[in-house]
Amino acid sequence: MRKLMVLFVLVSLCFAGATSADITKELYPGERDLYEAAKKESGLNSYDTGPTWANWQALFDGFEARYGIQINYNDLGSGATVVRLDKEKNNPQGDTAYYFMPFGAAAGDKGLTEPFKPTNFDRIPKTLKDSEGKWFCIHKATIVFVINKKLVKDVPMGWQDLLESRYKKSVVYLDPRTTGIGYAITIATTYANGGNLDNMETGINYLAELQKAGNVRMIEKTTEYDKFIKGEIPVWITYDMNAYRAKYIAGLGDDIEIVIPEEGTIASPYAISLVKGGPNPNAGKLWLNYITSEEGQGLFAKGFVRPILPGFDFPEEVADKFLPDSDYERVMDVDWVKAKEVQKEASDLWGSKVLGE
Repeated sequence: MRKLMVLFVLVSLCFAGATSADITKELYPGERDLYEAAKKESGLNSYDTGPTWANWQALFDGFEARYGIQINYNDLGSGATVVRLDKEKNNPQGDTAYYFMPFGAAAGDKGLTEPFKPTNFDRIPKTLKDSEGKWFCIHKATIVFVINKKLVKDVPMGWQDLLESRYKKSVVYLDPRTTGIGYAITIATTYANGGNLDNMETGINYLAELQKAGNVRMIEKTTEYDKFIKGEIPVWITYDMNAYRAKYIAGLGDDIEIVIPEEGTIASPYAISLVKGGPNPNAGKLWLNYITSEEGQGLFAKGFVRPILPGFDFPEEVADKFLPDSDYERVMDVDWVKAKEVQKEASDLWGSKVLGE
């Protein structure tokens, strides 16, 4: 950790005094004044925004091209990010922090974040933001199946299909005890099997049945994207943004099929915050405003990440590549603040029933 902190400081110093940007047309009122304050700071430290996830690299490039301010990032994972913020609370190193939504609420509850309402804050649905701006969601992802048709003859259309013997040693998903996607998958199976956040045993029982049937190939600790691209995974349960990226950006095309399960699934929002006492608060605010601006939200969409702003018009080049809106009608929303409250209990139950731990 100490080495990474030193790296942040050294890289930030290299980019202190960013070159002046020519903001001829503001993305939002006050952008120019905020930029003038931000360029006097020492860069920007953005926690947990790995460039290959959620099209962050495109937002990095857009931000740096517009303002000339270098973004220094890490890729810790949501839970580790909250732990890191807590350890650094007496000497904060990050300026912004990004996480699977329940962890955003946890960081706010711990007093690790600073209230800030970015541009378009009023457009973000009430259930997807803290009223004071201690955290707010910036994009959503939907739990789907991604099928490698070179390895799977019959495409499963729903959760019950995955229990069939033809999918022996085929299914891969992430551990819900350590990853946001894994926990979201547990919630998705719960709702698809008639349960809810007060009764997650229905979904966990389903995953235990899938395990007992021998249809789970692997429960991974980290994102399985590269393994899927290499053709090592027949059926991948993941987010739609990963699926679209594999299909259109990695070039797998018609060799894969993306399925929103017929019994239903859920959407997972991801949140971001201004870190309390961060070293570059104006740069942090400039970054958060950029992310929630029309330009920033459009860059998410270009990477097949669904923007948080309701009714957002997708860029023309990707609009017809998403699954039909009728398929997304099977996607359910969840009270993620409550989901945070039951996460530990659900994770322990999953470990007990699925792995026998």
